Amino acid sequence: MTKDMIIVFCLLGLAIFLFVTDLLRVDLVGLLMMVLLPLTGVLSAEQAISGLSSNAVVSIIAVMIIGAGLNKTGVMNSIAGQIIKIVGRSEVRIMAVISLTVAFISSFMQNIGAAALFMPATMRISRQLNFSPGRILMPMGFCAIIGGCLTLVGSSPLIMLNDLMQGWWQNNSEAMASHPFKPYGLFTVTPIGVALLLAAVVYFALFGRKILPAGLCCLDDEGCMDRRLQEIYGDEVGRSYELAVPAFYPSQTLGELQIRPRYHITVVGIAKNDGYQKEFAPTKDSVVEAGDSLWVMSSEKNIQRLVDEQGWLVKPEHEVFADENFPDESGVVEGVVIPHSNLSQHTMEELQFRRLFQINPLAIVRGDKIIMDEINVTELQQGDTILMQGRWKQFRLLTDQMDIALIDDIRGEELKPERTRCAVFFLILALTLALVFEVKLSIALLTGALGMILTRIIPADRAYEAVDWRTVFLLSGLIPLGKAFEITGTAAYIAEKVLATIGTPSPLLLMLVISLLTSFFSLVASNVGATVLMVPLAMNMAFSIGSDPLVAALVVAVSASNTFILPTHQVNALIMRPGGYRTMDYMRAGLGMTVLYAGVLMLCLKFVFAI
Repeated sequence: MTKDMIIVFCLLGLAIFLFVTDLLRVDLVGLLMMVLLPLTGVLSAEQAISGLSSNAVVSIIAVMIIGAGLNKTGVMNSIAGQIIKIVGRSEVRIMAVISLTVAFISSFMQNIGAAALFMPATMRISRQLNFSPGRILMPMGFCAIIGGCLTLVGSSPLIMLNDLMQGWWQNNSEAMASHPFKPYGLFTVTPIGVALLLAAVVYFALFGRKILPAGLCCLDDEGCMDRRLQEIYGDEVGRSYELAVPAFYPSQTLGELQIRPRYHITVVGIAKNDGYQKEFAPTKDSVVEAGDSLWVMSSEKNIQRLVDEQGWLVKPEHEVFADENFPDESGVVEGVVIPHSNLSQHTMEELQFRRLFQINPLAIVRGDKIIMDEINVTELQQGDTILMQGRWKQFRLLTDQMDIALIDDIRGEELKPERTRCAVFFLILALTLALVFEVKLSIALLTGALGMILTRIIPADRAYEAVDWRTVFLLSGLIPLGKAFEITGTAAYIAEKVLATIGTPSPLLLMLVISLLTSFFSLVASNVGATVLMVPLAMNMAFSIGSDPLVAALVVAVSASNTFILPTHQVNALIMRPGGYRTMDYMRAGLGMTVLYAGVLMLCLKFVFAI
C-alpha cells in the first residue's frame, strides 16, 4: 500500500465521519476535501477543482434554472394539480406515481435531470397537501437512480457496458475460442430494472413512515397566517376553514346572515357550481346558496358555533379552495396607513376596497386596540395597521394603487402563464439536443437555461437564486475525492484483495461479492470509475470459475446504481437540502434499500439469467 493510498483512506474516513456526525455542513465537507487533496499532494490543484466544471455539476446548475423557469410560468402548478386530481391526496399513492414517473423519464435521460425537473412539482404538492417533502423526495430520488437500469441507455455505466465487454472479449479471444461477441440489446436489462423499481416502491410504501424523517412540511401549522401574526391575532382572527352549505339551505346574502357581526367570522371566498365559479372578497350583497363552499377565517369556537346554528359542515381540509389556500398563492399580511395616504379619512366601504382589490380586511389595529366589528365602515387614520387576507397578486395591485406600506414581504412569485409555451420550448430544445443530437447533457441543459434567461422568462438574478449552491459545492468536492480513489490505485487494491480472499466461490456468491464491491466503489468514487475498474475484474473472475462473464459485467453495471447509503450520488445530493435530510436519514433508509437491491438482483440472476 502506497503513501497516497493511505492518505486517500484517511480522507475518505474523515469525510464519512463528518457526514455521519454532522459536525460540518455537507457542502463544507465537500470544500474541505477539495482543499486537502492538493495540500496532501494526492491530486494536482487542477484535478482538485475539476469538479466545479464537471458535467454533473454544470447539469445540476442548468436544470435548477430550467426548473425555476418552468415554475415561473405556472407549469409546475399545473403538473402538481393534475397529479393530485388523478391520484387523490394519499401520500403513498402520490409517492408511487411520482417515483414511477421519474423512473420512467430516467430510463432515457440522465437521472439527475429527471429528478431535478420533477422536484419543484413535488415540493409544491407536499406544501399544498401539508405533508413533509421528505416523505416523497427520497423515494423519488432512489427511483430516479434505479430508473437508469430500465434500459441500456439509462445510466452511464450501462451506456459504456457493451464497449467495455467488447474490449475484454477481444483481449481474451483465444480463451473464448474465437466465439463472436454478442452485445446486449437495449432492453436486456429491463426485467431487472422493473423488478428493482417495483421493489423500491413497495419498500417505501410499507416502511416509509418508519424510515423516512417525520419532519413537518414547511407550511405553517396555523393555515395561511405566519407564526408572528398568529401570536398577535390568533385568538381574534383564527385560521382558515372550508365550509359546505347543505342542499336544503335557503338562499341568503351575507348581509342577511350577519356572519361577521354575529360570529366574528370573515368570509374570504364563495365557490358555486362545484368550484367552477369563485368569488373572492365577497361583499354583504354576495349570495350564499345551497351546495356552495365557503372559505372563511375565524377561531375554531366561532366556526363551531356557526355550523351548529346554521347546519353547515366543516370540511376536514380545503378542497375547492385548496389551490388558493396554498402559501404561494395567498396569505395574510399587515399594512400600515402611511401619512397623506389616499386611504386616510375614508372607510373601506367608500373606497370599494373589497370589490376593487379582492382583498379581505380582517382587523384594524389602532394603538393597543384591535377593531374587529364594523371595520368596513370604520374611518381609517394615519398609523392604522390593517390585517388583510388575499391572493399575492392582489396585494401587488394594492401596493401599486394605494398608499399603504406592507409590513411583510409579498410571498409567491408573480407567474407568467403567457410565457408557458416559450418555457416548454426551451425544455424540449434541451432534451432534443441531449437525446437526438447527442450533445453533452451539461451543454444541452445550459442551452435551455440560457434561453429562458435571454427571453426574460426568469431574470438573471432569480436564476442565480434558483441554484442550490450547497449541492453544487458538495458534489464539486466529492468528485475529486472519487478521482483520487481511482488515480492512486486504492480502488483496484481493495478489489483485488477482496476477490483474492474469496477463493473459488459459487457463481451466485461471486455475483453477490461483485455487486457489493461495485456498490461500495460507486459510493466513494463514481459509478463510471467503478464500472471501468470492475468490469474486467468481474469478467475474469466469472470466466475462471466457469460462469458467464457477460452476466458478471451486467451485474457490475447494474450494481453501480446501488448508491443509497450516503448522499454522495448526485441525485441524493440534489434532494438532501429540499427534503431536510441528514446523513443518518440516508443511512437508515439506504441500508435497507441497498440490501433489498442486492437481493432482488440476485433473484433476477437466478430466475431470469439462470445463474
